[in-house]
Amino acid sequence: MRSWSFAKGHGTQNDFVLLVDPDGSLDLGADEVRWLCDRRAGVGGDGVLRAVRAAAVDDWQGDGALWFMDYRNADGSVAEMCGNGVRVFAHHLLAEGLLSGRRFDIATRAGVRPVEVLDGARYRVEMGPVRVEPGAVTVTAATGEGERSWPATAVDVGNPHAVVLLGPADPQLASLELHVAPRWRPADVFPEGVNVEFVRSVGERHLQMRVHERGSGETRSCGTGTVAAVAASARSVGAAVGTWRVDVPGGTVEVELAEGTSYLTGPAEVVAHGQVLLPTG
Repeated sequence: MRSWSFAKGHGTQNDFVLLVDPDGSLDLGADEVRWLCDRRAGVGGDGVLRAVRAAAVDDWQGDGALWFMDYRNADGSVAEMCGNGVRVFAHHLLAEGLLSGRRFDIATRAGVRPVEVLDGARYRVEMGPVRVEPGAVTVTAATGEGERSWPATAVDVGNPHAVVLLGPADPQLASLELHVAPRWRPADVFPEGVNVEFVRSVGERHLQMRVHERGSGETRSCGTGTVAAVAASARSVGAAVGTWRVDVPGGTVEVELAEGTSYLTGPAEVVAHGQVLLPTG
């Protein structure tokens, strides 16, 4: 039986199992990820964040001394990026003495993400450019009154999103049944799957959001999803830059759109440390 050291953390209740594996020696396959994220049989989480030195990552072309955030969805699939995860990842490495200072870079599959440490265990992450994609997309989701379809905006934040901007006549966010995965068409527009955000405006530059994340189901928060939601909402009102508040079931984050880039600010917390015994077979 294998015994691994782990920590458990969350950013606005988007929760993760954290593993520190500098040389990438842990045999972390899809089966191990699914078991770790199982909320009954394992530790429980929306995903796994493994800290690996970038030099040990295949195909990494940048600074090998950086810490690389190897992020896996709860179903074991590999993901490019996780905005809440970067904050929790940085917070954990700082607490363990593996990072220092108020500014540093984290390597991800979507590129390098600069991080700034703020007061009160809050972190500001530069998320890079956001691309609102052309083309028509339709999303269908379950509600308490049956299925409904909406036009959606495709947004790339280093990973794919489909953002539905709910209008006054649409169902309330609470009536959406996001334990059922939404569908989209054209079916081939997101060949690797997509995160689907449902967004309602509740004030000037103030949004509420729920999300179904590919590979994880409905989560209490999605960092890249909040950036996508702001980008789609900003375009709908003709705004280009500025700071928005986004309320998710797990808390509140701030998203700033700037010229050529974006920023996500929010909290991070580590709530447990321990040893986990992985089952054999």
